[in-house]
Amino acid sequence: MDFNDIQSAWNNDKSENVALPTNLEKLQSANLPLDKIRKNLKKEFIYQILSIVFIGFVPLIYEFPENAFAPFYLLFSIFVAVCVYYLVKLYLFYKRLNKTTLNTKDSLYETYFDIRLNMELYKTFGFALTPFVILFLIGTLYFQLPKSSDLFTSNSHLISLFGVVIFVILSMGLSLEWWVNHFYGKYAKELRKVLDQLKEE
Repeated sequence: MDFNDIQSAWNNDKSENVALPTNLEKLQSANLPLDKIRKNLKKEFIYQILSIVFIGFVPLIYEFPENAFAPFYLLFSIFVAVCVYYLVKLYLFYKRLNKTTLNTKDSLYETYFDIRLNMELYKTFGFALTPFVILFLIGTLYFQLPKSSDLFTSNSHLISLFGVVIFVILSMGLSLEWWVNHFYGKYAKELRKVLDQLKEE
């Protein structure tokens, strides 16, 4: 076979055999919910950092007694360490999302499952902060309310305090579920719909 035969065989090869992505529009439609997740994550970082800074100034703002500073800042340092650990993981997730290009079904699958995984990580982050919220509330009650020491000695007050603790934990759990689903879950569902449509083709 000479060069001319090869060239004519090449030219006769039908372009219909080339598989062009018929689902390109669907893949591009997945970029909109992804952009919203990126935007929400960016805002989240700013709010989280501002919240941590604000909590650090609580003893000064509310004029805690001097003997409350050491236990507060000991607890606060552990709180910051936990926040840094989770925020770094969420930041790395944000960086991955920024580099994501949804040009194939596989990349959409990877991104969707990465979002679902990080939604669970976010919930874990919230639950990890719940004990700190409770301890901060108890500390504030103890140092701020008059005769607050009675809260920790009287049986009826202790039962009320345990009730408040259970209420705070349940409220935090429900709030976290709502927060994650509202700001991330509904966009993850939109990505899932695109994946389901691609499966049907």
